[in-house]
Amino acid sequence: MTVLLRRSGDLPPTAAYDVWFHAASACGRRRDPVDPPAARKLPQLGRRLEAAFDAVCPEWLKVGKALADDPGAELAYVTTCATYASDFGQMMAWSRLAGELAQESVRCLVVCDDPWLFRHLAEIPGVAAGAPPPLWPTRTKLWARGVLARLALIPRLSWATLASRGQRRHHAPGDAVILVYGHPASDTRGYDDYFGPMMREIPTLKRAMHTDCGAAQARALAADGRTASLHAWGRIGWTPGLLFVRWRPRAEHRRGPLGWLVRRAAAVEGSGGAHPMNIWQRRCQEAWLNEARPKVVAWPWENQGWERGLSRQARRFGVRTAGYQHVVIGPHQLIFSPATNRDGAASLPDTVVCDGVPFRDHLARLGVPSARLAIGGSLRIGRIDNDLYDSKGPVFVALAARQSIAGQQMAAVEKAAAQGFRFLIKGHPMYPMDFQETDGVRRTTAPLAKQTGLSAVFYATGTTGLEALLAGLPAFRILPEDEIAINSLPDFIAAERVTADGLAAALVAATKPAPFAWERVLSEVDWPFWRRLFAGDVGATSEAAGRKERIA
Repeated sequence: MTVLLRRSGDLPPTAAYDVWFHAASACGRRRDPVDPPAARKLPQLGRRLEAAFDAVCPEWLKVGKALADDPGAELAYVTTCATYASDFGQMMAWSRLAGELAQESVRCLVVCDDPWLFRHLAEIPGVAAGAPPPLWPTRTKLWARGVLARLALIPRLSWATLASRGQRRHHAPGDAVILVYGHPASDTRGYDDYFGPMMREIPTLKRAMHTDCGAAQARALAADGRTASLHAWGRIGWTPGLLFVRWRPRAEHRRGPLGWLVRRAAAVEGSGGAHPMNIWQRRCQEAWLNEARPKVVAWPWENQGWERGLSRQARRFGVRTAGYQHVVIGPHQLIFSPATNRDGAASLPDTVVCDGVPFRDHLARLGVPSARLAIGGSLRIGRIDNDLYDSKGPVFVALAARQSIAGQQMAAVEKAAAQGFRFLIKGHPMYPMDFQETDGVRRTTAPLAKQTGLSAVFYATGTTGLEALLAGLPAFRILPEDEIAINSLPDFIAAERVTADGLAAALVAATKPAPFAWERVLSEVDWPFWRRLFAGDVGATSEAAGRKERIA
């Protein structure tokens, strides 16, 4: 046996192992053990963890499909393989990594304080486990937190419903509508951060706000007379039932080969307000479809559970649907695959509108029917015509939405700043992070396209890496040691992966790359297509698609 599994309070003597690592988790505060020497930490841990994650992704899709019919399954993130919201795949990756190490000759200590993950790892052949962490304190804490989160939702959603009620008059039967999240950059002058200037280009277009948008922001946006919050169609009588809404995996899944991880996922996801908010969104959007009866509804599509429900609901009411691929899609974004849809293509929009040919082809390979795919062009990533590169300029840092990964980015920045590198830090607009500014580490609110004189870009997830490579800037993606930074780049474009300790060396060796041709990835916005779509011709073909394929 070459793997010793221990919790941090029960470590073996250092002579008992050659290397070690801490299998961190989202269930509690990570505690780096004091005894294991730093010099003996498992080499290339971040790379090995990401390789294990890549290997388990197909298995996760099968698990999601198997769980799809469990009570409340589409309220969960595990079942839809939402890699940004669920760390289930990461737990599977830790498991695979431990199994690989158990077959090697090196003696490895795995320190794990997660009670569910520990018990799962202990069942792997070749793993010698000590006493597991107690389960009941963590389970009780998560249960109590979930109850409090649900109780807090009742007055908040009740108020949002009352405060938004008057906005119903902004929508009428036959409208074409975009349904969007509450982004701080959206305004009342026809701009929405997900659909750009679409409301200016199509003056009859209306906007519905997802229930993640608070009542105050929705009220401010509704001043345009075209916007309404879906909270307006909610009912206060629905709120008490939210106390009991949750995903409940069936016994066969809680006791199967991945049973400990399924139970962990149910406890973690049940510890917040995500599940009741998902059911609230579904009920509000169904009431809106029933009363407002829009002709067409389009939204930023990610194939989440509420979106699958929206596609089914809209068909019942004769409403045409279009999902806009508003983010770049890379190999880790499993949620876009219809493989976990319990009813396959029936859960997809009538049309999925893509940014460009590569993304359309990627979605087709995932199983989205080709007849439903169209190209409307890139509304969120425009061309950057001016040269942003300056070898002596600062490094632009786009912090991740996930605070733990953003923290590792800042740790990398601090180490590199001590060696003389300068940084411009842009926080995530929806999940800002506080940090101390210095002469070499400054804050910026301007996006990459508005910057000048940059030497490189350091990012974690999202679109910034693609924008950097399209602009001819060196791009570096952080490789965390204890979790996965989702790779969202298309499979034919790569950014260099760096650890927190390796950023400075990577910046020293950085050179300006040749810009990646914008036309190879994205298409110009096809406004005639969008106008036809919102006129009700959701099956319309895109002229931009034909132009793009002729270029290719």
